[in-house]
Amino acid sequence: MAHVAAWKKDMVSELVQDMREYPVVAVVDMEGIPGQQVQSMRAGLRAHAKLKMTKNNLMLLAIEEAAKEKPEIIGLKDSIHGQCAIVTTDIDPFKLFKKLEATMTPAPAKEGQLAPFDIVVPKGPTPFGPGPIIGELQKIGLPAAIEAGKIVVKKDTTLVKEGEPIPGPVAAMLPKLEILPMVVGMDLRAAYEDGVIYSKDVLDIPEDYYSTMFATAAYNALALGVSIAFPTKETIVPLIAKAFRETMNLSVEAAIPTKENIDILLAKADAQMLALASASGYTSDEIAARLSSAAAAATVAAPAAEAAPAQETVEEEEEEVSEEEAAAGLSALFG
Repeated sequence: MAHVAAWKKDMVSELVQDMREYPVVAVVDMEGIPGQQVQSMRAGLRAHAKLKMTKNNLMLLAIEEAAKEKPEIIGLKDSIHGQCAIVTTDIDPFKLFKKLEATMTPAPAKEGQLAPFDIVVPKGPTPFGPGPIIGELQKIGLPAAIEAGKIVVKKDTTLVKEGEPIPGPVAAMLPKLEILPMVVGMDLRAAYEDGVIYSKDVLDIPEDYYSTMFATAAYNALALGVSIAFPTKETIVPLIAKAFRETMNLSVEAAIPTKENIDILLAKADAQMLALASASGYTSDEIAARLSSAAAAATVAAPAAEAAPAQETVEEEEEEVSEEEAAAGLSALFG
């Protein structure tokens, strides 16, 4: 049986103990992070988390051992590849993802790395004065020239397309042009908590995603309850308001006067009258004049209507006198 170094056994034991002790276990990508930056990141996590880097096979052994107590943690094995580390913490996976995401910083490219996007050198002046470096710029494909005592790039130039490997000379020149195309930091690949494995695509959500989702769900539920007239303490007020509006609309449509709608009915009648007059060919001035004439006629008609009964009385009296005279004449004639 091959001898196993003591430090390897100790490392596996430490990892297993941490995985059992902490509720959250995560695998993070450490590719391309300088050692000094790793130390800084480790210090930033120290209050709530432990970060351990070791050989991948030792991390796999630790996960298999921890799975004896937490069976679902075995799902983290798929994330152990390349340069990675184990983080054990009491921070929930979503907050941990945001915390690790904050460690991402721009970094210079290395030869052979794949460009994360089109690497473009913009048109304009460079940081360089006239000198031999102009030849290096031209060698990597930049249309460089000297203008006003500065080396300038004559037009926007794409040096590397997205997904293509970055050549060595280009990688060496980009930092001099103040272009840092890479982003390095602890990229969380997967996390375990309470028997569930959370992948990166699940954890990478906007901070207000769930609160917005719940607010939208509550709004839609309220709208549905009002739509189907389902009374609850949340819907009763909008249901009563809706019933009042519909009742008001119906009474106005049916021209049923109430103290609540009389002003609306009068305004509606006025608008319909004006629309009808306008459709009949009357101008606005004519409509106003006719309304004024109608009002004046109504004023004159009122006293006339009051005088009419007196005139009728006189006529009746005259008719009565004529009948007496007729009777007297007949008496004289036949007397």
